[in-house]
Amino acid sequence: MTNILIADDHQVFIDGLKALLENEKDICVVGEAKNREEVLDYCSSFHVDLVIIDINTPVMGGVKVSKELSKRFPGIKILGLSMCSDMDYISGILKAGAVGYILKNTGKESLAEGINTIQAGANYLGMEVRATLLKEFTPTPSHQYIEKLSGREIEVLESIASGLTTLEIGEKLFISKNTVETHRKNLLYKLMARNTAELINNAFRHRVMQ
Repeated sequence: MTNILIADDHQVFIDGLKALLENEKDICVVGEAKNREEVLDYCSSFHVDLVIIDINTPVMGGVKVSKELSKRFPGIKILGLSMCSDMDYISGILKAGAVGYILKNTGKESLAEGINTIQAGANYLGMEVRATLLKEFTPTPSHQYIEKLSGREIEVLESIASGLTTLEIGEKLFISKNTVETHRKNLLYKLMARNTAELINNAFRHRVMQ
């Protein structure tokens, strides 16, 4: 059984979490806390496996409390909650000692999955949080590639985005079908795309086209 303490300064949210978890097997909400003192006092007096804590409320001071919890009660795991998926929030709570981070709009299944994953000894990040991290650390095509597009390549790219076929592009730009195909291959390479859909997506993403 995983004994959980919910730390949040809004009773409505605490009640909502308790309702979500009340019928979950092997999960038991044993207490609640609305400020730093209540969190530390409860962890000192009762057996707690996991603290679910709101990280960005002024009353709770989630990051500071998490740092203190990690030092005083290293055996208690921390799952951070927030409305924000910004990199600063993610980095802050993880550095403070949390082993998980989810958004407050997380559904029941994801919440239970996170708790069980953490209790099993692994870290857990919600889907939106993983997306933020992936975006932060995934390399993107450099501006050097984008700047190398020739005027003709941009014309071909815009024609592709307009839905024109290879033959129609050739007729529009007065170039052969083979030349159009060559430009298409070069565009795929320069914008690091595997197909036409990805080519157009990357072009808009890196503002090659407006």
